Parts: sequence; C-alpha cells; structure tokens
Amino acid sequence: MFAYSGNDFYCEQVPLADLAAHVGTPAYVYSSETILTNFRAYDEAFGDLPHTVCYAVKANSSLAILAMLARAGAGFDIVSGGELFRVLQAGGDPAKVVFSGVGKTPDEVEYALGHGIHAFNCESEAELALIDAKAERLGVKAGFAIRVNPDVDASTHPYISTGLHQHKFGIAIQEAPAVYERARRFRNLTAEGVSCHIGSQMLDPAPIFEALEKALALAAQLRAEGSPIRHLDLGGGLGVAYHQGETAPPIGPFIEKVRERLRACGLTVVVEPGRSIVGPAGVLLARVLYRKRNGAKEFVIVDAAMNDLIRPALYHAHHEIVPVRKNSLPPVTADVVGPVCESGDFLARDRRMANVMPGDFVAVCTAGAYGFVQSSNYNSRLRAPEVLVEGAGYRIIRCRERLEDLVRGETL
Repeated sequence: MFAYSGNDFYCEQVPLADLAAHVGTPAYVYSSETILTNFRAYDEAFGDLPHTVCYAVKANSSLAILAMLARAGAGFDIVSGGELFRVLQAGGDPAKVVFSGVGKTPDEVEYALGHGIHAFNCESEAELALIDAKAERLGVKAGFAIRVNPDVDASTHPYISTGLHQHKFGIAIQEAPAVYERARRFRNLTAEGVSCHIGSQMLDPAPIFEALEKALALAAQLRAEGSPIRHLDLGGGLGVAYHQGETAPPIGPFIEKVRERLRACGLTVVVEPGRSIVGPAGVLLARVLYRKRNGAKEFVIVDAAMNDLIRPALYHAHHEIVPVRKNSLPPVTADVVGPVCESGDFLARDRRMANVMPGDFVAVCTAGAYGFVQSSNYNSRLRAPEVLVEGAGYRIIRCRERLEDLVRGETL
C-alpha cells in the first residue's frame, strides 16, 4: 500500500525517504500487505468452488515473496526449471505447481517429474512425447493439459498477447480434440485438464470470458469422449492501473463472475495471476543525479536505468513517477533518463511531473511485476536490492550486488 501522508510518500507505515536514505538507490520496495491482499482477493472470491490460485512466478520470483505466498496457500505457475527450484527453495508445494511454456527442455521435464508437480501445460505433440518418455524412465504418471489457442484477441500490447493463431503459444483449439485422442497412446500420461491463456495486462476482461466459453466447451466435449479431464486452467492476464486515473478490473468481482459461470461444470478451476498480485505492490526508488537542458528539452537524470527497469524501453510502458517528498515548485515537462549509454535508456518521455532537484528521491510506481526479474548487469551496473515492507518495519530480501558479483563465474 503506497500513499502520501502529508508531504511524505509511504509504503505501509514506512516513509520511503527514510528507507531510501538507509538502503540506497536504486532499490525495489514491495508492500507485503498489498501482495497478500491481492492474493486473498482471488482465493476468497472462489468460495467453495474447487480451485487453485497458481501465482505466476515469472512476474516476480523473489524467494521471500514466493515463501509468503506459499504460506498463504498459493500454488505456482512456472515456465522453467529454475523457477521450480525457486519455488522449492521457498517452501512451495510441488503438487500445486503447473509447468507452462513452449520450450521445456528434457532436463527440465525430468526435474519437474522427479519432484511430483501437478501438471504440465503442453504446447505441442512433440512435448507430450518427451514427457511420456521421461515419465516411463522414472516410473511415474505425468498429468498434462493441452494449452489451447482459442484465437481470441486480448487487445493488449503485441509482445504480451498470446491467444491468436499467429502466436507461438498453444495448439489451435479446433485441433485439440484430435491431439487429446492421439495422446491416449502414451501410457505414462494422464489428461488432467484443459489450459488457456490469451495474454497479459487486460483491462477489459471480456476476452477472458470469450476464451473461457471456448475452453469450457472443449472440456465438456473431451469428457464426453472419455478423457479424464479434472481441471480447467484459465491462465492469468488481469491488468493493473499504470496511468494515474486508469481503472483496473477489481479482482473479487471478476472471480465471482468466473465462479458463477463454472459452478456447475464439475471441474477444479486453476488461475495463474502474476501482475495483478505483485504489480501494484512495488516501486523502484531512484535518486535524482542531475538536471539538464538541451535546447527546449528538459532532462531529469536519475540513478536508475533501463537495466533496472526495462519495461519503458521494451514495451513503451508507462509508470507514474512521483516525488518521495513533495515540494512547492511548479511542475515541469521532462524526460526521465538513466546513466546507461543508450538513447533508449529512459523511464519516461515528455512527462509532466514534479519539479525534482538533484538529491531528491523519486518512486517509479507499479513496478512490482516484470521489474527486477527483467533487470540485468548491462553497462556492468550492479543490480538493485529488493526490500519487503511489513507494517512499520522492513527487511532487505536481496542484497545490492557488489563489484565482485559482476565477474562471478568468469575466468581470465
């Protein structure tokens, strides 16, 4: 929870100016209250309908956050063996893990089978054959769902839209019954479910419900034909408000509508939210280094850069940037840029914003999802620490890297 109290910007009960002065900048800061509130909004809205809320680890894979969600009862949606390792290290239950992604390697499949995950969301027949072979070698049965591509337009950024026929994800829904039928020849696979995920950052949930209807009809057809379908995986994709004044779909009413539609289907429902749980729960703190003017162009140069938060450069994503301590100066229109040696290194362009000065701290808002997880050491910059706020206290859950970390694992 982030809000002003007087002139100071707070995360829960912690003034961010004090936190920034203590831990340094740039730094990611997360609100534990917001994360748990958003997770419980999903979990509780399902009521007595059998369900599993599988948090999408790719959104934010911090061990402390995964552990907090595991204690709250979350399952996990993973897309790599490394993410499974993180879930296990954090105390997550592998029996509540679904493994998604188009390019699972043989080693990753064997690792997941060895730990007894719930199911694989499969995206090709070749993948089914690989999982069957690995399951036979280990002497286990592997649960799977086919990720179907319903050809539904998520109306979001093209890089995060996944449900159209031209995307790499899934199997065309009209081809899925034949694939399930051919999968019966694999003696070590069990058709646990049907999976569907059409994209991310959807502020209008209508496409999700369109995909739901298609997936539900497919599940009913498969069950009628004898497949032991037990769950329907609807993926994630619910958006968050990045722009001031923007409205995101409230989680509770959205899930209540899903629950009512699926109450009579006899299936366990799986959802895979990520951004909507952690996105609003994080900010990236930065310090203003310099102010600069080139002709009519004003620049605010900060110590956070595209290596810390690549979303503006990669997606042209918008993040509100607010002062950690308000001043009385008139606002300014400026580009907010970092130290990386790229013209694409910006956090905002032509932004009407507070007239901050060198030494001031700013908060780049709604940065809890796809922030630190996409950060890098480009320009040999140290990756930022991560801080978890819990009420009036906070703890560093990832230390700031040191120079020695930049060359760890390298040889001359």
